[in-house]
Amino acid sequence: MIMINGNTSLIAHIGYPTHTFKSPMIYNPYFETSGINAVVVPMGCKAEHYPQFLKAVFALENITGALITMPHKVTTVGLLDEVTPTVRVAGACNAVKRLTDGRLVGDMFDGSGFVRGVQRKGFNLGGKRALVVGTGGVGSAIAASLAGAGLAAISLFDVNTESCTALARRIKENYPQMDVLTGSNDPVDHDLVVNATPMGMNDGDPLPLDVSRISPDTFVGEVVMKAETTAFLAAAQARGCRTQIGTDMLYEQIPAYLEFFDLPTTTADVLRSVAKLSY
Repeated sequence: MIMINGNTSLIAHIGYPTHTFKSPMIYNPYFETSGINAVVVPMGCKAEHYPQFLKAVFALENITGALITMPHKVTTVGLLDEVTPTVRVAGACNAVKRLTDGRLVGDMFDGSGFVRGVQRKGFNLGGKRALVVGTGGVGSAIAASLAGAGLAAISLFDVNTESCTALARRIKENYPQMDVLTGSNDPVDHDLVVNATPMGMNDGDPLPLDVSRISPDTFVGEVVMKAETTAFLAAAQARGCRTQIGTDMLYEQIPAYLEFFDLPTTTADVLRSVAKLSY
């Protein structure tokens, strides 16, 4: 049981809705078992209130930082004083802290968490072709990190064509040697396929693409964390594909978050051993 006192450091987990949040069930058991006096608190905030709320949260003196999730990752970029190159390419931010001079700085770890998870499973990204379906905050972050991992080509798809085109432009500006395609979610001839849409968060959601066209040799990744095996992953597994569940991305990025917040870091394996996740 976490004992909160006057010296507890607060990490705000900001998004909406909060019923899908998994981070508190990983961070807080880790803090408890490691003797770290910090706590992650879910804070439900709708989009119209978010700019004012983020500013208010960082007016607290015992705030260590904020984890940012849907639907605020893209909005956050324009609310900060400084962002990393990863944020600029992704066009989204999922971690914020306050510097000693009061400035707010942001970084993005979704993509690095996803990539580290895939690589730990033995999938070499160098020279591969990837399809990312969904180019919002998390999809843009994953695409940015995949591009940095040495892909030969990346295909992007989103029903919001403007978002998709903008991400393709940012990737080409930073990785001019890469082939960047847009406009199709056909998984044929791709080595890696990623669902970076919210499809799967609710029962009865349609699949993000035609799974029957995925090769059994394709590696398939998911970002939705409501269930360990979403309908999309189950369909891909039935095709014989290797897969990565949504929480793998979460576990792999938490060590980087901890370093960003200047807290004692750990490994994904340790986090899994202490986590109290439920679905």
